[in-house]
Amino acid sequence: METNELIRKVRKIEIKTRGLSSNIFAGQYHTAFKGRGMAFSEVREYQYGDEPRDIDWNVTARMNKPYSKVFEEERELTVMLMVDVSNSLNFGTQVMMKREMVTEIAATLAFAAIENNDKVGLLFFSDRIEKFIPPKKGRKHILYLIRELLDFQPESNATDITVPLEFLTGAVKKRCTAFLLSDFIDAHDYRNALTIANSKHDIVAIRVYDRRMEELPDVGLMKLYDSETGQEMYVDTSSATVRNTHHKWFEDNTLRCKDYLTRSHVDSVSVRTDQDYVKALMGLFAKRN
Repeated sequence: METNELIRKVRKIEIKTRGLSSNIFAGQYHTAFKGRGMAFSEVREYQYGDEPRDIDWNVTARMNKPYSKVFEEERELTVMLMVDVSNSLNFGTQVMMKREMVTEIAATLAFAAIENNDKVGLLFFSDRIEKFIPPKKGRKHILYLIRELLDFQPESNATDITVPLEFLTGAVKKRCTAFLLSDFIDAHDYRNALTIANSKHDIVAIRVYDRRMEELPDVGLMKLYDSETGQEMYVDTSSATVRNTHHKWFEDNTLRCKDYLTRSHVDSVSVRTDQDYVKALMGLFAKRN
């Protein structure tokens, strides 16, 4: 992508997604994604109902009356955006491509994170780790992430969701909130990796799909191209059997994905490319409150 065009696209994404995160998501994001735990804040004189284990015995001995430790939520989070860049994301027949929607959602989440003073990192994956950008704070860093989201070109076409999950488990030591953005079109069994990753981190799955992945239109002979394998074929979409077989494939993949996420206790949301992802994210946030 040409530099001027890239700058223009980065600016357009920033204006749209920063506005969304500031005006809509700020409060909901804050409540939906908690901090790492409780950090010591101060001591105060013991009050009825305080936990005995919170008594500060050193201060109590000096003051000759009981004092309690006061704790507050340690709010700062580390947020990882795990973004599928396999070729199946380069598809869209409605409002936008799947990859374009993933980019907008990732940018919106990134701005919501820095509004709350959180660090944000980015992990691109296909069937390998394509690129890892460590978490940092600040608008300049977020603009760099958006530029990468818009312009990054992967080396591989295929998908293996196990790969980024195992990388996250092994490489990111401190507990983080990780948004896994993908169409989840993956024949591999990634359930075990998902369960292990979610036991160490807080995984949130965001599935993006297109209407034509769900159902084929009745338009006669159609040439289909598998962007991950390069295979081409002609199918007769006027055949109800062909359309039903395609729909069953989509339903089977959807059910398998839901089963993996449910068994691994991973919060998730699905959004279609012609639907409002803002509404979908708000529903996800509300579910976590």
